[in-house]
Amino acid sequence: MKPNFLVFIVDQLCASHLGCYGNDRIDTANIDALARAGWRADDCNVATPICMPNRASLLTGRMPSVHGVRHNGIPLSLGARTFVDALREAGYMTSLIGKSHLQNMTAKPPLPAPGAPRWPRDAEAAFPGDYRQECVATWHGNDEAAVTTPFYGFDHVELAIEHGDQAEGHYRRWLRAYHPELAERVGPGHALPAPDYVLTSFGQAWRSRLPEACHPTAWIADRTIERLRAAKRAGRPFFAYCSFPDPHHPYTPPGRYWDMYKPEEVELPASFHSQDPPPHLRWLREQRDRGQAVKHTMACFAATEREAREAIALGQGSLSFIDAQIGRVMAQLRALGLEDDTVVVFTSDHGEFAGDHQLLFKGSLHYRSLIRTPLVWRDPAGQAGRVHRGLLSTIDIAPTILERAGVPAYNGIQGRSFLAGVHGRGAGGADREAVVIEEDGQRTYFGFDAPVRMRTLLTAGHRLSVYRGVEWGELYDRAADPHETRNLWHDPAVATLKAGLMERLAREMLDLMETNPAPTAVA
Repeated sequence: MKPNFLVFIVDQLCASHLGCYGNDRIDTANIDALARAGWRADDCNVATPICMPNRASLLTGRMPSVHGVRHNGIPLSLGARTFVDALREAGYMTSLIGKSHLQNMTAKPPLPAPGAPRWPRDAEAAFPGDYRQECVATWHGNDEAAVTTPFYGFDHVELAIEHGDQAEGHYRRWLRAYHPELAERVGPGHALPAPDYVLTSFGQAWRSRLPEACHPTAWIADRTIERLRAAKRAGRPFFAYCSFPDPHHPYTPPGRYWDMYKPEEVELPASFHSQDPPPHLRWLREQRDRGQAVKHTMACFAATEREAREAIALGQGSLSFIDAQIGRVMAQLRALGLEDDTVVVFTSDHGEFAGDHQLLFKGSLHYRSLIRTPLVWRDPAGQAGRVHRGLLSTIDIAPTILERAGVPAYNGIQGRSFLAGVHGRGAGGADREAVVIEEDGQRTYFGFDAPVRMRTLLTAGHRLSVYRGVEWGELYDRAADPHETRNLWHDPAVATLKAGLMERLAREMLDLMETNPAPTAVA
């Protein structure tokens, strides 16, 4: 009998914010229960710490440099092959509820390189189709907007686009239809008073007027539950992708979750007071100290202690709300008699700084808080309470799901299945000695003269990061310096080690180049 799959994914979460990853100051009881009953990866890392490209890597099992979504604003080609395509062709009911972000959410084209011509609107992808299906402008006030299915392999799609209580797509259409009085009272302009919170002053948090039951997070759980019921009625194996847009900023945890955690009581990361920062972190701190920090965008900035405490507290409130909704979905899975036939996965698309090194949000500094993602796999055929300590990558999820489903992998998959480890048979092919993390940014900041382009090599012992256009880099001893506060790049005592890691990075990058003449074809 084919197993079912229920995948929970959240947007922008430090693994260390979960109870099952050692945080005893937060309530994530339902996610923690999945970890106790299943398998947990302690060192799973992104292919890139950027939303669109890493989500595309998760679904394709391929690196951004080969699937083409190098940064936000470049849609995944509708001709790309995903593991969901393969499951669908094998007879699975496939559904996506919530955030997709495989296409651009804004109407803005990708930023051109300095001096380059503007991005031609017909050059978004080499495969024909509609690449504005996730654009807010497509959906805003438009009850005729729809998603053409199959959508990257998903037969059923219900979208919640963007973040917080202002989410668009099918969610906002539902809110307008069933709660019209609430649909006009979302966003910071209609927020409840929260005078003690600094983040509200620059639009990165507001106290939502939405009741908990009407928040996008609850709606996503409601609609996922309906898909479980539909699969039960159909009597077919299913793949359900339950994708929450939070706890990403701007923070709008509803009801009691707004002040469930007090900013003055949260614990700052151990690196918050780190000294001797690398040049780009020093630049961000200098911007803050001169009163020039840009705080209202999606990009990272150096925060004050109060700003960091608020972001941690409100992010934890959003996460506990998500955890409660996961509990509701899991209760329905049990009530339908499907739990013993269903693999349940929990992960995030990337991490966030959350005060690490005085930073908020995300950007081109590959600290562990940003690149490490939670990965929990509860499998009826697996062993409970297992923890994998070795290196894994986001691209390893696709081949593992396919192997568990008994569906052959397709041309171009670069990930390695970790299923043997889940079932207690060692690490299998996923026992990596190194992981490469790519980043090709859109923004020009850090005092650089062009958008950031960097590559990181992770080994069990070290993290090496190199940047285009500058002579310096980063090198940290992951064992002796787990908070990455001492950059060894210029230390002559590790010159031989650095040279070896640079060579290893070059060889790993060669191994990750495209080698398939038809990467979207069935193997």
